[in-house]
Amino acid sequence: MARDVAAKCRKCRRTGEKLFLKGDRCGTAKCGMVRRAYAPGVHGKKVSRGQSEFGIQLAAKQKIKRIYGVLERQFRKHFDEVANKPGITGDLLLARLEMRLDSITYRVGFASSRSQARQLVNHGLIKVNGKKVTIPSYEVKIGDVISINKAEKNYFKNLEQTIKNKKDFPAWVRFDAGKMEGTVTNVPARDEIGVNVDAQIVVEYYSR
Repeated sequence: MARDVAAKCRKCRRTGEKLFLKGDRCGTAKCGMVRRAYAPGVHGKKVSRGQSEFGIQLAAKQKIKRIYGVLERQFRKHFDEVANKPGITGDLLLARLEMRLDSITYRVGFASSRSQARQLVNHGLIKVNGKKVTIPSYEVKIGDVISINKAEKNYFKNLEQTIKNKKDFPAWVRFDAGKMEGTVTNVPARDEIGVNVDAQIVVEYYSR
């Protein structure tokens, strides 16, 4: 299975803003964007020229891929899945990415980052409707219940306190702290996703 192994801090520096790819670490002084808030490479500190229309479209696509941790082939697959559906294609693309199992695992607080969430899913620590699912890109449906594998108590021993301190539960998931499970209630609307990027530009990129 192909994986994106590029350094996470370099991705943020290349994008020019924090993408919170390392979870809590991104809010500390150890964050790469705090220590070196410029693009990586020998020319990173140089003032960049204005981008072309193609450059802006490409930058938007790369930013979304970095946020969700997907490679080009899988990203294009998700785009093709929503391209012919009724609605605003850019918003539908972001919603599809949010409905990935690894993304929802991160959103409900079972993991501190999407990359950690991907590991949890790969190792069989996350269940959907009581059954173990090991595919990070698995598309969660409305009504599905996401929970942890309680057989792995040692791994999740601090999770209860983490969930208690969490304040930004997704609006499209109803979370039961007692049972440590979240139920997907609807597909997220664009204003509920909170990703600072114009996804419609990506549609223009693929429509060239």
